[in-house]
Amino acid sequence: MSNSRSDGTGASDPLRPADHADAAAPATSIAQPQLGVVGWLRWGWRQLTSMRTALVLLLLLAIAAIPGSIVPQRTADPNGVLQYKTDNPGLFPILDGLQLFDVYSSVWFSAIYILLFISLIGCVIPRTQHHFNALRARPPRTPVRLARLDDHAEAERMVAPGQDAEAAAVAAVELAQAQLRKAGYRVERYDTAATAKRPATASVSAERGYARETGNLVFHAALVGVLISVGVGGGLTYTGQTVIVEGDSFVNSLGLGYTSFNPGRFVDTNALPPYSLTLDSFDVSYVPVGQAGQGQAGDFAANLTTREPGYDPQQQTVRVNHPVDMAGDRVYLMGNGYAPTITVRNPAGDVVLHEDVEFLPQGATMTSLGVVKIPDGLAQQVGLVGFFYPTAAKIHSGALTSIYPALANPVLTLDVYTGDLGIDDGTPRNVYALDVSGMNQLTGRKIDVPSIELSPGQTADLPNGLGTITFDDAKASGAREQVKRYVSLSIHRDVGAPWVLGFAIIALTGLLAALFIPRRRMWVKATPGDGVVHLEYAGLARGEDPAIAVAVADLVRDHGAAMDAAGTVGAAGAGTAPVDAASGADEGAELRG
Repeated sequence: MSNSRSDGTGASDPLRPADHADAAAPATSIAQPQLGVVGWLRWGWRQLTSMRTALVLLLLLAIAAIPGSIVPQRTADPNGVLQYKTDNPGLFPILDGLQLFDVYSSVWFSAIYILLFISLIGCVIPRTQHHFNALRARPPRTPVRLARLDDHAEAERMVAPGQDAEAAAVAAVELAQAQLRKAGYRVERYDTAATAKRPATASVSAERGYARETGNLVFHAALVGVLISVGVGGGLTYTGQTVIVEGDSFVNSLGLGYTSFNPGRFVDTNALPPYSLTLDSFDVSYVPVGQAGQGQAGDFAANLTTREPGYDPQQQTVRVNHPVDMAGDRVYLMGNGYAPTITVRNPAGDVVLHEDVEFLPQGATMTSLGVVKIPDGLAQQVGLVGFFYPTAAKIHSGALTSIYPALANPVLTLDVYTGDLGIDDGTPRNVYALDVSGMNQLTGRKIDVPSIELSPGQTADLPNGLGTITFDDAKASGAREQVKRYVSLSIHRDVGAPWVLGFAIIALTGLLAALFIPRRRMWVKATPGDGVVHLEYAGLARGEDPAIAVAVADLVRDHGAAMDAAGTVGAAGAGTAPVDAASGADEGAELRG
């Protein structure tokens, strides 16, 4: 008796699957491929250089930049960071640990930046190689059935008696070839000999629009250039601010001239370009009283004497949005104000302070706030908080205000404080602010003691016999006006800015080319017949091209006109035939491939 298929003994039965439940031995497990280290690296590289990953990285970079506009940054606003720490003592350590006060130099922002950089390079290089090969390739062969293309037209030309139809077909295609070449197409002839099933044909294949892909590659390569320029340029860039009073000079040195300085990480602060600036005068014009917009400033001009080693001094003027170039730095005019000259003497008459004090404007009429700190030379440390009024006038409450920004009636008022100025412990202090929380006020409305009020040239006694204070008339020392002016300058050096601009222009050019240059293929085929030449025209767009049908129609019209003018092909026959709508999807897809 033979073994049945279910008794477990027919392991060699060809009808029994190897993994059958009754098999004598268990089926062998499937051997799965192993990627290995190289395989995983290749997979990771392909994921990183994909378009999807690049878009995700761009989105992440935009999101990562948001904290930089929400919280103050150390590079741009160090005082704001200190104030945030004071206002949020519990939250500050957490945000600082996340590097949110240094967003653009943080580890996580740099990681996104570098990954995007690598992704762009990985996308551009293989596409550039592929595009280079495409540029060297010949236009594709003329399809056998042009009628199956969506944009297709046909025409017939009568052959004159005694004229060879094949010669007429070749002449027609030669005219089309010249026409397409003149229109910027790369052309290639693909003539076929007659067979048992098909007559001989003459055809030309044309292709243009490679600049579209070139523009796309140029755009992405320019983005890489922008990233490199921003990264390298940011490390070599520095920005500083300085204040210069009329008659004083600024020297481009970190320890001498800057009130604030933010260098890039690659900037050598000991090797700044050597030059100096002297503020000769500051010119400003105001709308006269009685006219519309009175008191508004019309023009600002800081007249400077600039000096560089090896060059003669030059007279230059800095205006708003019209900087001066100095040894690769750009000097911008940021602000201006008044700097009253104040002299303080002790009871013995010795000068303990003589300087031009910059007062900060508080409004359009140039009412200005200033601070004077006297740490030594008097019996106590003294702080003065003052207001300067270029054109002083009293309001109904008895308080002073300025009614015009020019010097018509300059008045200086001062409130006197004694006590610890807070500078002995070495902590940096704002020179334009005075912390009066631990000090004793001697004059001012708050304690119903009149403030010290001075006009240029006047002297007043300090309270408690501390000494005297004088509001000097600057004209006595050769100045143009009773009170000197000062300017606030921003000095900026950006090595990468020209490169960023250049690459940005290149990127824009490439983007325009990628968007507006169509990629097209055109074909013209001529088939000789009995006394006629049958002409076929077809076009195929590589991508979105709504004007491809118009281009085919223009080709038919211009080719017909060229044949009429040449006279090498007979007269027009049946004309243009309608497009064949019965196109096969399979062959259409093949043609587009």
